[in-house]
Amino acid sequence: MLLFLVRLLAALPLSWLQSTGRLLGAIVYRFPGRYRRRLQANARQAGYADPAFARRAAAESGAMILEIPKVWWRTPHCLALTHSDQETVVREALAEGRGVLYLTPHLGCFEITARHLTQHGPLTVMFRPSRSALLDPIVESARDMHNLRAVPANRHGVREFVRALKRGEAVGMLPDQVPREGDGVWLPFFGRPALTMTLAARLALQTGVAVILTAGERLPGGRGWRIHYLRLPEPLPAAPESLAAAINQAMETLIRRFPEQYLWSYNRYKEPDGAPPLPDESAPASRGRA
Repeated sequence: MLLFLVRLLAALPLSWLQSTGRLLGAIVYRFPGRYRRRLQANARQAGYADPAFARRAAAESGAMILEIPKVWWRTPHCLALTHSDQETVVREALAEGRGVLYLTPHLGCFEITARHLTQHGPLTVMFRPSRSALLDPIVESARDMHNLRAVPANRHGVREFVRALKRGEAVGMLPDQVPREGDGVWLPFFGRPALTMTLAARLALQTGVAVILTAGERLPGGRGWRIHYLRLPEPLPAAPESLAAAINQAMETLIRRFPEQYLWSYNRYKEPDGAPPLPDESAPASRGRA
């Protein structure tokens, strides 16, 4: 039944889905609570203290959620609404024949970004299993797409990433996800220490691939998406921690291109169990779930 309802949503016009999502996002934001406090605090940390900015960011989060069914089950239609004026960045990187590591933060529509990238060739992406068994059939159905392969976020998935990169293919992952089991280092993100994964940096250094940050900007009026690219300059820093810091800085640059579409409500500064101690000069991070 849930799968049927999601597919029904996918049949609705994109403009309606995004507009309704913005309305729902604005309504949810009106209620006091942890969600609103975290969104405000994270946006303020990045320099966006205007209350109107936080309201617009909440609205864009709603648009992001409701557009997902359309992207998953009306992919050809959505790809026809997707464009970029920076495709030479990708073509030049792929022409080097050494593989590409795409890093897509929680910015804009990251679901359309992955699907757009498959037009350049095979793409392997890493996922974390959903927390609800009810969502499994939906997610499994959505992953079924030509040139797009999903692997779990575990050692097996990492091995598959390495194999794909050594074949000269592309892989994609979310670089601003808080790593689990203490697998990360505290590095600045918008001026505050955030537990940052080193997996992306270690993969890049191990395989010698090109590193490109990318995100899909949501255009107004249901007109689709614009794909942005930002390639890290080479030579890359030789130490994983230094490269991870450079990735954080590049993410900040990309986010500032259309900041209202970043998922500011994500608990980016939390301190998960098993994390290394925070630097002494840092503000306390929040514990608990994302």
